[in-house]
Amino acid sequence: MKATKRRNRLDVIRSHPCFSREAHHRFGRIHLPVAPACNIQCRYCIRKYDCANESRPGVSSRVYTAPEALERVRLLVERGERISVIGIAGPGDPLANDVTFEVLGAIGREFPELILCVSTNGLSLPERLDALVGAGVRSLTITINAVVPETAEEIYSRVSCNGMTYTGRAAADVLLSNQWRGLCKAVEAGLIVKVNTVLIPGVNDQEIPYIAWLAGRRGAAIHNIIPLIPQAEFEGLRRPTRAEINRLRDECRQYMPQMTHCRQCRADAFGGIGEDRDMELEVINAMIGEEYCEMVS
Repeated sequence: MKATKRRNRLDVIRSHPCFSREAHHRFGRIHLPVAPACNIQCRYCIRKYDCANESRPGVSSRVYTAPEALERVRLLVERGERISVIGIAGPGDPLANDVTFEVLGAIGREFPELILCVSTNGLSLPERLDALVGAGVRSLTITINAVVPETAEEIYSRVSCNGMTYTGRAAADVLLSNQWRGLCKAVEAGLIVKVNTVLIPGVNDQEIPYIAWLAGRRGAAIHNIIPLIPQAEFEGLRRPTRAEINRLRDECRQYMPQMTHCRQCRADAFGGIGEDRDMELEVINAMIGEEYCEMVS
């Protein structure tokens, strides 16, 4: 059993463009924007739909229904795109949307060779983990920005959990407890876990090495430090410099491997990392190509 888990872990890492720098040159991914609802409010986050001009998390040209998402995967796989991963990363939090599990289950049954991946804030992870595993998810990204509740209180304005909305210290306590408990349970279940951390200068920069240390000890596979995009309540903060990010990566590398090729992808990203190809346009082109072939055959 342990040998099988190790083999599955290596297969995912070798084929997942977000987990391996080598893989991101050879494979692409599809982010399916089927999850608009979110259960927390980060002070740096603005979600946008019908947005084609920004390249960042939380934005999408549109939100797909489950049948539309499955059809898009079919079309792009049939075209022979080098897709190894089907991910759901928003525009909200996937675990706060039941459609996430409907889509993952349908894709897993039809394309079992593809890696199913989810990106989450971790609030609902402990209660939703069994459903993720049952849907065939093999890799998971959890965004963890704090260890100390006082720091989390500065970053998150509210969280909604089990029918209750929390603010202040209560929100921080609930979120941190679920994130770290969920990470441990996900690793125990055999998922390959990446931890994302948004570097927010003056807020959590001193805490990030501790995040890496704790995540590494709990079995996370890789750590991804990404720069703050100053917006929303954090519009007045500055974006961290490349030197600051590199310094923290060097410090955190002693605790776990560091991802260095992240491009902070949109919720509807498609293709190789950094390409941000328009999935809507790609699907239209695929359909036009099929119609043309039928006309001339």
